[in-house]
Amino acid sequence: MQPKPSWLKTSIPHGDVYFNIRKNLRAHGLVTVCEEAKCPNIGECWNTGTATFMVLGDTCTRACRFCHVKTGKPPAVDALEPQRVADSVRIMNLDYAVITMVDRDDLDDGGVAHLVAVVKAVRAAKPQIKVELLTSDFAGNIEALKHLLTEAPPDVFAHNIETIARLSPRVRDARASYQRSLQLLQMAKRLRPTLFTKSALMLGLGEEREEVKAALQDLRAHAVDLLTIGQYMRPTPKHLRVKSYAPPQEFAELQACAKELGFLGVAAGALVRSSYRARDFYLAASKHKQSC
Repeated sequence: MQPKPSWLKTSIPHGDVYFNIRKNLRAHGLVTVCEEAKCPNIGECWNTGTATFMVLGDTCTRACRFCHVKTGKPPAVDALEPQRVADSVRIMNLDYAVITMVDRDDLDDGGVAHLVAVVKAVRAAKPQIKVELLTSDFAGNIEALKHLLTEAPPDVFAHNIETIARLSPRVRDARASYQRSLQLLQMAKRLRPTLFTKSALMLGLGEEREEVKAALQDLRAHAVDLLTIGQYMRPTPKHLRVKSYAPPQEFAELQACAKELGFLGVAAGALVRSSYRARDFYLAASKHKQSC
């Protein structure tokens, strides 16, 4: 495998806001997934009032072959977690919170009741905050999705297809499905037409350019509004190998293609992750909707 190219180098997080937030979080014993995942964009996001939190524990019931989150039998749901996330939002003085989750196939509702509690606690702590949920597929449980969107509707509902249709069975856990993911995103829009839907793709897993474009068309056909495209990075030798490193020009071309297809917001680049510039894309999409 070729060495990592120069465009994958990251800068050290900086800025007074970033360092003050980190200091306050440590003082209160709080952490964010931004830190735990060593996100390359942490400084940029924190300095603009955005952060990501992972809830329902740190153990996933699925074993996707690209993901560094540990898999196994999760612990019992932590009833105090919603308040801890809310405390973090308040301490960080966030304008926009992304709340993601591990898969919880062990729970009848896939963890929806807990998600509802988290969102309600966050909004109680910061009433004006905008919330983006990056969820699992809830094992196809549409009633669980209905409950979530009725009791605690987010401003943005996100679910990642991760890769193209051909590679999905190899890249994702066997319980995941490319079509199910598309249908979940479409159903979320049907159940609550005013929310924005969002998904993400990784490059470097062996996909062909036309297959990526087909995935973009699939997402738009299922009413997805916002999109991120990033480079897959192998977290450990036990995970899938990186087949290729997409050059900046390829990301630029795919971003242009996505915009032509009608996505309201697109971020494409080697260091782009699911929640990259999440607040900016929400604001831009909102402005576009108001102008229509």
